[in-house]
Amino acid sequence: MAKPKTLPLIAVEDGRLPSTLSAAQSKWAKAQGFTGQRGRLLPLPGDEGSLAGYLFGLGDPAGRSPLILGTAAATLEPGRYSLAGDFGDPTIAALAFRLGAYRYDRYRKPREPAVLDDVAGADLAEVTRLADAAYLARDLVNTPANDLGPAALEKEIRAFCKRHKLEAKVIVGDDLLKENFPMIHAVGRAAAEAPRLVDFSWGKAKDPKVTLVGKGVTFDTGGLDIKPSSGMLLMKKDMGGAANILGLAHAIIDAGLRVRLRVLIPIVENAISGPAFRPGDVLRARNGSTVEIGNTDAEGRLILGDALALADEESPELIVDMATLTGAARTALGPELPPLYSTDDEVAAGLLAAGAPSDDLLWRMPLHAPYESMLSSRIADINNAGSGGFAGSITAALFLKRFVKQAKAWVHLDIYAWAPEARAGRPYGGTDQGIRAVYGYLKQRYS
Repeated sequence: MAKPKTLPLIAVEDGRLPSTLSAAQSKWAKAQGFTGQRGRLLPLPGDEGSLAGYLFGLGDPAGRSPLILGTAAATLEPGRYSLAGDFGDPTIAALAFRLGAYRYDRYRKPREPAVLDDVAGADLAEVTRLADAAYLARDLVNTPANDLGPAALEKEIRAFCKRHKLEAKVIVGDDLLKENFPMIHAVGRAAAEAPRLVDFSWGKAKDPKVTLVGKGVTFDTGGLDIKPSSGMLLMKKDMGGAANILGLAHAIIDAGLRVRLRVLIPIVENAISGPAFRPGDVLRARNGSTVEIGNTDAEGRLILGDALALADEESPELIVDMATLTGAARTALGPELPPLYSTDDEVAAGLLAAGAPSDDLLWRMPLHAPYESMLSSRIADINNAGSGGFAGSITAALFLKRFVKQAKAWVHLDIYAWAPEARAGRPYGGTDQGIRAVYGYLKQRYS
């Protein structure tokens, strides 16, 4: 069987048609009004009506996403392609193509993706590693809750551990109370499937301890403070923190970074039934503090609180948590810029710098201590919902900070894990956020 023809993708800066085009091809491009507009694809005619390849517009460099090539991958017909011209960093270009070619096909007829031939100069192992991490996170976020409840998410994590030859410890149901995880238990006890905490580790005990914590709410009704129907439409993605933490763990393990990695994923469904926790209840957390429930829809910070307290007990070098935690974060920064909170200025700056080259952008927000008064309670140590409706993302971060005392540094990413509109390297739907930024930072420190 003949090898499929590989079609070239030719990079075109704004207003600069390549000199390698034939006179007929240049005339064709001009007739179509193609000047290298950002993200535009133009098929090139070849001999006798054949397709010779595509021009791809890079546009003006100002404001261009490093993942711009992903828009081509999302549009091209199935087939093989190669790059011609200057697409910038070859590793980022190859990664952008892979990320843009993603398609979630579990519930429809699969479509063959566009495939890019090996790119000269690209670190192909790194491309595969980061693409696989993103695909893992996206697949999990896109899966609806009827096929990804607490038990199914645990199964997915166990499968992940099996692939990486790891053992997972799982604490389920009332055993959470015996093991002192009362807030995870309280949030998840009303669901048909029991709440649980998954805990696994990788690496050498002597290496710096890095612990990842991911919010795993497989569906969030809001509990007794029930969400309106419009607020529930995307709540299958409320385990997006867990999904992205799992993708990040894959990248770290696959790269063999010199860390002792620990991953903690509390998994619940915030459902409504007789045992549901109530507004006004007071819960005692793992670290001994008492929490008054001001709103049952602020459940993610409760399960993270217990998991963070566990992570903190062994005084790791770094704790990173990811969570689809607040709507306030989206109101402040929109879907593309997850807020970053950190107790360490150097770590925060490193994360911002590490994410920029691959368009994994973060925006640092303050842990503004005076706002802690918004979380005050008259009968407990703290309330889980800030009063007054102000600074919702900040007060949520301040709540979590209470559970981290001994770690050298702590980072909280209030991610969205969803692309409401397709953009460069990110098709519509569940998406990766924070993976490349955190991985890039850890790679610089612990390779």
